Amino acid sequence: MTTAIRLGLYAALLAVLAGGAALLGGALDPDARGEEPEASHASSEAGSRETGDASHPATAGADQPRGLAVASGGLRLVAEGTELARGRDERFRFRIVDARDRTVTNFDVEHERRMHLIVVRRDLSGYQHLHPRQARDGSWEVELRLPEAGAYRVYADFTRGGEAQTLGIDVNVPGRFTPRELPHPATTASAGDGYEVELDETDGELRFTVHKDGRLLSDIEPYLGARGHLVALRDGDLAYLHVHPESDATAGRDIRFAVEYPSKGRYGLFLQFKHEGRVQTAVFTRDTDGTQEGTDGHGH
Repeated sequence: MTTAIRLGLYAALLAVLAGGAALLGGALDPDARGEEPEASHASSEAGSRETGDASHPATAGADQPRGLAVASGGLRLVAEGTELARGRDERFRFRIVDARDRTVTNFDVEHERRMHLIVVRRDLSGYQHLHPRQARDGSWEVELRLPEAGAYRVYADFTRGGEAQTLGIDVNVPGRFTPRELPHPATTASAGDGYEVELDETDGELRFTVHKDGRLLSDIEPYLGARGHLVALRDGDLAYLHVHPESDATAGRDIRFAVEYPSKGRYGLFLQFKHEGRVQTAVFTRDTDGTQEGTDGHGH
């Protein structure tokens, strides 16, 4: 066999071996065929079609608190108007839309309502908890009165398909205003009308007791299917934590919640409870050391 023939057979054998390796590699690694794995493709597509606040990712990660973005989890909050007049009842309308801009109409009942709307000025004053009505076209509307000028954060808090979501958007009331400072951290707060609330916090458990005219109350009424309702907002960026009570809705003398703060910082706590047919609100300030990190921003 001549040298030329030998070289030719050796080259052919190398070509066959190289082709087999390429086929085997393609079977083991989908990227070797020049195709993206399905998970990567889906993530890229979701990221390209969702838009949120410029400073935040469109879809919140597992460790990102809720309420920081206008879009998350394939849904987006769209408001008809983001400027309201001061001290006047205004009709605030909004929709929740999917990635194709279709209005979402089906929501779960959570805490006796299908939609909760939380409104607070960016200095954490003027807190409101409202329950919009859904129109036939799937949009939501509520009468909203903002008595003072400033920038407000509006949170749409809802559950869909068993998954809790909170989307946020800013609305503005034109005019001059002076931002308020959060009250200093304290263990007592007034809810008005003679109500005083005491707070004890131990290892992530918040325990509230309510007094009226110096008398400890044991007849607090259920509110939204629970003994109390608590929202925590992080000062600075207004990250949203909606925590739920551990105590029974009708029995006992206190209202208990488990909370995990997502980071070190200062938080405003807004407790609502019902007594004698009226809902009362007490506001607390808490400074945390960040040792309870790891919440998804919606503490259950």
